[in-house]
Amino acid sequence: MARVFKMLMRQGLLVLLASLLAIGTADAASDGIYKELQWEALIPKGWDPAKQFKSLDLSTLKDADPRAMDALRAMRNAWDNAPAEASMNGRNVRLPGFMIPLDKTGESVRTFLLVPYFGACIHSPPPPANQMVLVVVAKPVRGYQTMDPVWVNGTMEVQRSDSPWGKTAYVLKALKVEAYQR
Repeated sequence: MARVFKMLMRQGLLVLLASLLAIGTADAASDGIYKELQWEALIPKGWDPAKQFKSLDLSTLKDADPRAMDALRAMRNAWDNAPAEASMNGRNVRLPGFMIPLDKTGESVRTFLLVPYFGACIHSPPPPANQMVLVVVAKPVRGYQTMDPVWVNGTMEVQRSDSPWGKTAYVLKALKVEAYQR
C-alpha cells in the first residue's frame, strides 16, 4: 500500500509539475524569461565597418568619382555581410524596434523586419545585416502598419536571410508582439 501511495504521489507531482511548466510557458513573455536587449548587443565586439575607409578623405570626392562609387560598393558589401553576435543564438530576447511587414494579408502579418530606427530600409541604404532582424510569428498579428514601434519577445537565431528591403543576420521566432510602450 505504501508503495502504491508513493507511486501515486510521484505521478501526481509529475502532473502538477507538468501543469505548472505548461502555464509558465504560455505566459513566458510576461514573466521575465525574455532578456531585454539593446540593438548594440547584436553587433560583435570589435566589428568596425568604417576601418577600411579611414584613409579615404570623403570630402575630396565628387559623387561621380569612381573612388566614391568604389567606396559606396565596399560599404554596402561590408554592411550586407555584417557579422552576427554568435552568443545571441538560441537566446530568449525582448527587442524593441520598428516593424516593416513582409507578409501581410489584410490586417494580418506573419513575417516582418524589425529595425532599430524609424525609416530604416524604407530609405536607402538599409542598416547593416546585424541591425536588421527577420521576425516570424507563430500566429499572425493584426493591427500593425509599416514603421509601427513594437516590442517582440521570442527566441533569436543567428541565421542570414534576404528581403526586398535588405539582408538580415538574425531570425527572431516571436511568441509575442505588442505595441511599444516604455
